Amino acid sequence: MSVRGKQHSLFQNTIRTVAAALLVFQIFLIGATVNYVMLPMAQRSADDLAALLVLSAQTWVELPPETRKDFELELIRQHQFMLFEDVTPLPERTLPLPYLGLLDDALSARLGEPISVKVTDLDTTWFWAEIPAGGKLMRIGFPKSRLHTDPSMMLALALIATVMLTLLTAFVLARRITRPLAHLSQAAQRIGAGGAPENLPDSNIQELADLSSAFNQMALQVRELLANRTTLLAGISHDLRTPLARMRLAVEMLPESSDQKTVERLRRDIENMNVLIGEFLTLSRDLQQEAPDEIGLEAMLGEMAEEQNAQGAQVACHVQPGLTVRAGPLALHRVLQNLLGNALRYSDGKPVQIEATRRDNQARIEIMDRGPGIPPHELEKVFRPFYRIESSRNADTGGSGLGLAIVQQLCTANGWQVALHARKDGGTVAELSLPLSETQQEQP
Repeated sequence: MSVRGKQHSLFQNTIRTVAAALLVFQIFLIGATVNYVMLPMAQRSADDLAALLVLSAQTWVELPPETRKDFELELIRQHQFMLFEDVTPLPERTLPLPYLGLLDDALSARLGEPISVKVTDLDTTWFWAEIPAGGKLMRIGFPKSRLHTDPSMMLALALIATVMLTLLTAFVLARRITRPLAHLSQAAQRIGAGGAPENLPDSNIQELADLSSAFNQMALQVRELLANRTTLLAGISHDLRTPLARMRLAVEMLPESSDQKTVERLRRDIENMNVLIGEFLTLSRDLQQEAPDEIGLEAMLGEMAEEQNAQGAQVACHVQPGLTVRAGPLALHRVLQNLLGNALRYSDGKPVQIEATRRDNQARIEIMDRGPGIPPHELEKVFRPFYRIESSRNADTGGSGLGLAIVQQLCTANGWQVALHARKDGGTVAELSLPLSETQQEQP
């Protein structure tokens, strides 16, 4: 037996797949750009800067002492360089700047010995290179602002832009694909609930346009089929009930000398046939959602319990005070009547209990009996038309097998949930859940 994992919507799966693909592409593109464009440019820039630093130090050493001061001022003004003889050692740098590593390599290659650029902070960050020239150790420096670069900010902005653009592109593509499918799913659910959905809109995508056209044609055929079925069954009902009326009249006109047991059996058979036809038509009719209204469950369920108690049944009713729902009155009454009738029919004369409570924004109505119960593997099957459990249901006292099927169809048409489950210590619980009224939902 396979276990289904956690499911995700098509929109989520599509956006994740597209986003992952675009992110991988962007990472590859950034890597290629850095390796084949930015890195060579940075190496060339570092080599040019290293050449200028070395040339400045060597020129200073070769100048007459009286002209060196003017040269230093010219370096500051033209190149933002500060140059003087090294007198005190500087600590090794800890600032992580990749460009300084390239500059170290360029200086070392030009001077033939390892050179490491040092860092100090004199109000602003300064970089210093200690260059041997003419038997002297020259210290020449430049401010960080001279580089006009901020790699960390550049990478952060590039990453943010890449992620935002990727997610936006994935969202647009996924939305374009999944929106028509979402409309299709909603329309299919309305058909499954007995409704008549609007035609799906046309799409400029050929495959989706073909799918919409096929679905619209299918929906039209389903509506025509249901309408024809209702018309056909209405005709059958009329044709069957007319001879049934004549049969009932003929039975009533039988002489008193007739076998009364046979006459009574004929009357019961005729009545059962009439009830069966009525229930079958209710099941097969194209159910339309009834205009919902606010219904007080305490009054409705209390009245139903009193009616049954007046007929000799034992029905206890407990409803949370002030509990109201928004539903079609006729549909709700029929569902509750069928569930209550089912519980009484199979309770073996034991008391039946009705309870109605609030659960979040839903009302939960439970109708509980102490009958023989329903085997777990049969709990879903009993909602099928004409399905009966002969081992636990008496054929003489049982109904037509349509009661729960009608309940299921009415609940589906109105968006309610109905379920059967075993009751503790024996019996069956029929549970109906439907939304509370708007007034009730606003109350804590």
